[in-house]
Order: sequence, then C-alpha cells, then structure tokens
Amino acid sequence: MADLQSSLKSQGEYVTQIIHFVGGIKRTFEGVKTCKIKQGQMTKLETKDGRIIMINDNNVLCIEVFGE
Repeated sequence: MADLQSSLKSQGEYVTQIIHFVGGIKRTFEGVKTCKIKQGQMTKLETKDGRIIMINDNNVLCIEVFGE
C-alpha cells in the first residue's frame, strides 16, 4: 500500500488530537503516531503505547491537532 504522506507528518512524529463529534462530544488522544494514521471509512490511529483507535468519519465534525 502506498504511503499518502499525511499532512500531519509535518507536525512531528507524535501529535495530540482533539476530535469533535456530532452531538458536541469531544475526545482527546495523546501520543498519536503520525506515520500510522490510516484513513478510510473508519480512520485508524495508533498511539505510542500500542492502542489502536478506530473512528467512524461520519460522526466527526472537526479535528484539532497539536505537535508533541
């Protein structure tokens, strides 16, 4: 599979993401590996500690990203 070179890589190796969901819910994920973000119908994020987070893109309004 080709690496699509996520623009988040410019923020560094790890980022913190605050994801704003439909309905006003927010979740913060720290230590997200920028090289491991896979986007599709479900976006997959991998963290420093090995967790994999799957997010249904249909429920997301926006994402804030901060370099670590």
